[in-house]
Amino acid sequence: MAKLTTEELLEQFAGLTLVELSEFVKAFEEKFEVTAAAPVAVAGAAGGAGAEEVEEKDSFDVILEAAGDKKIQVIKVVRELTSLGLGEAKAVVDGAPKAVLEGANKETADKAKEALEAAGATVTLK
Repeated sequence: MAKLTTEELLEQFAGLTLVELSEFVKAFEEKFEVTAAAPVAVAGAAGGAGAEEVEEKDSFDVILEAAGDKKIQVIKVVRELTSLGLGEAKAVVDGAPKAVLEGANKETADKAKEALEAAGATVTLK
């Protein structure tokens, strides 16, 4: 098996969707027993004018709070939003409240929320 260079690996990752990349990171973390979480910056201490400004979030988690009356429709939407199989999507819906998407951009998170709510689910963005 030929070893890929860093550049070749980056090219491969560039072709993945956010969901596929998220799944890869989870699999990588499990395989190598590591966490790929980015370091969190701590807010400044003494406080100037800048300390009170709130940075706009650019990463959202789509949380399924409840499936509602149309559980099958919600499972179908979860499958469309992720690449989960039927059993895994059902487990997400049955396990509500549960994250359907993690680290999604605002547009993706809003579309996912709309789709899930249209299917009858209760959803929050965090």
